[in-house]
Amino acid sequence: MLFNSIDFAFFLPVVFTLYWLLSNKKLKLQNLLVVIASYVFYGWWDWRFLFLMFFSTIVDYSVGLGLMNQEKQKKRKLLLFISILTNLGLLGFFKYYNFFIENFCTAFTLLGMPIKNVHTLNIVLPLGISFYTFQTLSYSIDVYRRNLKPTKDFIAFAGFVSFFPQLVAGPIEKASHLLPQFLKKRSLDYSKASDGMRQILWGLFKKVVIADNCAVFVDNIFANNPTFNGSSLAAGAILFSIQVYCDFSGYSDIAIGTARLFGFELMQNFAFPFFSRNIAEFYRRWHISLFKWFKDYVYIPLGGNRCSKFKHIRNVFIVFIICGLWHGAGWTYLMWGVISSIYFLPLLLGRKKKKYTDIVAKDKVFPSIKEVISMFSTFCLFTFSCIFLRAENINQAFSYIKGLLSTSFFEKPGFGGGEKLREIIPIIIVFFIIEWIGRKNKYAIETFGLKWPRPLRWTFYTAIIIISMLLAGEGKQFVYFQF
Repeated sequence: MLFNSIDFAFFLPVVFTLYWLLSNKKLKLQNLLVVIASYVFYGWWDWRFLFLMFFSTIVDYSVGLGLMNQEKQKKRKLLLFISILTNLGLLGFFKYYNFFIENFCTAFTLLGMPIKNVHTLNIVLPLGISFYTFQTLSYSIDVYRRNLKPTKDFIAFAGFVSFFPQLVAGPIEKASHLLPQFLKKRSLDYSKASDGMRQILWGLFKKVVIADNCAVFVDNIFANNPTFNGSSLAAGAILFSIQVYCDFSGYSDIAIGTARLFGFELMQNFAFPFFSRNIAEFYRRWHISLFKWFKDYVYIPLGGNRCSKFKHIRNVFIVFIICGLWHGAGWTYLMWGVISSIYFLPLLLGRKKKKYTDIVAKDKVFPSIKEVISMFSTFCLFTFSCIFLRAENINQAFSYIKGLLSTSFFEKPGFGGGEKLREIIPIIIVFFIIEWIGRKNKYAIETFGLKWPRPLRWTFYTAIIIISMLLAGEGKQFVYFQF
């Protein structure tokens, strides 16, 4: 079920009403409704994969109980191994089996020993498996580390695993943050609910107006890249960067806002990454929940930055290469991880650089020239790497880059749809102006216009709704569903 669908427009108010009608009943009934609603939400796509999520839930719940009653370190390690093997085994089987089999056969064919009668899987990737797998793994690992007490409440745990707002594309919540919220009574807070509705509105605007309209041009340019000049290819890459940001951060905004309607607080997943001054700051602000997961469960256990420079560089490369493969089973994703790692080398090998913790131009209206150059350079680096995320295969990616770097880069761009583009470009510019003004917030319009008179404030919200209806692009699924 898509957030930007008619189905969800009916689903959400029904679940919301039933949920708060149960607020004076037992907490377990309220949690049970969340679980049922989440399974309906997920099963709307393909009910058969519900069994996969339920199996993962059973395994990690049982592992948690086993760890609670086990003091022997060897048996604790065995239980953790069962959780890791089960979760990563399922993820690997569905997501990477075909990739490794096909490349294994290709390698032997190149050696003159072709392998015949090899069978690949003719199945679709279960929606959200990369997200809920990491979420349940965080529970088992934290319980093993004794950073979290395991729960005996199976319904609450099932709610934590399947919570529908963030089930299929995050944010990836750590059990220590989300699970305790299922174990305590929740009450309807009007201010939090209205804030949630604002964030949903902004997320939908980003998705249906910005991302979906950019997608039309991006799809055309990438599908027919040999026919376009370099400047058109550059425009296509830029539009894809904007598309993937608005698409995924839009999803996160809707997820976080929806969760707030039900009394839950999810972590911020994007913190205005396009206003970053170097690549390290960018990835502290982009898909925050994923990179926080890799930091806690991969980077720090490997030694983080508290080791030799060589090992520090190694750790960064390992994280980004795994992160690339997490996005998808393909050489393009692996190349994205390698390129993103290379971007860090000047920061890791050079003199100690300033670690940006505050937002750009914190107490100023406009950034300095130096900050503008830094933000533009960082955006260009990210945009270049995104060519590999969007390309269908590695050959298309290199063909795209070859055309991009040709002398035709200096020609006038031309890729059709001029009238539609003239409508969208001003909207994109206004969008980034609002994002800049609201960069101190968790999302751009969190406090935007709250001091205005109510009629003016509601005029602003109404304008967003009308623009979203009039300029909505083709209804596409969210980009990160494929990951």
